[in-house]
Amino acid sequence: MSAKRDYYEVLGVGRQATEEEIKKSFRRLARQYHPDVSQEDGAEAKFKEINEAYEVLSDPEKRATYDRFGHAGPQMGGGWPGAGGGFGGIEDIFESFFGGVRGGAAGRRGPAVGADLRYDLTIQFEEAAFGCEKQITVRRNETCTHCQGRGAEPGTQPIRCPQCNGTGEVRRQQQTLLGAFVQVSPCPRCQGEREIITTPCSVCRGQKVVPVERTISVRVPAGVDEGTRIRLAGEGEPGERRGPAGNLYVVLHVKPHPYFRRDDNNVFLELSINVSQAALGAKITVPTLDGSEELGIPPGTQPGETFRLRGRGIPYLRGNGRGDQLVVVQVATPTKLTARQRELLCELGESLGKEQVQQCEKGFFQKLRDAIGI
Repeated sequence: MSAKRDYYEVLGVGRQATEEEIKKSFRRLARQYHPDVSQEDGAEAKFKEINEAYEVLSDPEKRATYDRFGHAGPQMGGGWPGAGGGFGGIEDIFESFFGGVRGGAAGRRGPAVGADLRYDLTIQFEEAAFGCEKQITVRRNETCTHCQGRGAEPGTQPIRCPQCNGTGEVRRQQQTLLGAFVQVSPCPRCQGEREIITTPCSVCRGQKVVPVERTISVRVPAGVDEGTRIRLAGEGEPGERRGPAGNLYVVLHVKPHPYFRRDDNNVFLELSINVSQAALGAKITVPTLDGSEELGIPPGTQPGETFRLRGRGIPYLRGNGRGDQLVVVQVATPTKLTARQRELLCELGESLGKEQVQQCEKGFFQKLRDAIGI
């Protein structure tokens, strides 16, 4: 394979050429070597080479990259034509320059995928953790069963479109700098369908689809979170011209829990204990997603200390295992005391002695980071 020619050489300009000089040279050469005009051998290849050079040199960023790296520019992120970007072929050039193609079947549209739908579903915290199955009601268009999606009343036939004579396209000649071109577009009367419905279906009124409410079962996997999307293939709008149906995307919203808070696959629980339990230690019952569980509080527990219950968090959405539950302990200071309680606390206070300045300990957030390993 021969090496690529220098882009400046292709356009016949110097490296100091201005943008206007590059554009002027490109127009002259494109007119000269256009395949519909030139009779020279290899005119089409030459025309593509000219367009490739112009696309790079007419773009300041691509030109600067080319000046620095030459044809190795695409490896530097240039993304030029012939390296995975730009024009893919001669028809792309016509599309870019003239908004259409030279002939062809622009109006003969094939099957088209139906539109996607969205449904917002709110679930409980526990349902997000362990999964569930929900029934949702979706209103969508479906192919009319009365006319089988043809749009015409059964027993009648559409007629050939008189404007495009059944071709589904209209042609318009356009004069450009490169000569005369024929622009092809879908017929505006039949929208490229080639036929006109004279007797519309009595059910869908010629629309080929009718709105229907459907109840669909949605399986919510364990471990989903706020904003998780579940794709139900083929449950969207029907496709056109026998094309496949679109998809239904169920977007999940999770209700906040009264006392659990989620962080990735871990669950946090803030728990209050009294002064006696913190000082002397105790066995307490804490709620988890699986039910109640006993937790040992060691003597001398300080406010903000965190205890880990392994495997009591949220299941991993993609994989085995679960996160942990982290219990953050707060020591509750009593606000209403009986006379006896006040007396006992006074005795305790006197026995503990006066306040002392102590060395700074880790704060609550640092303890929390240590507990979860960050």
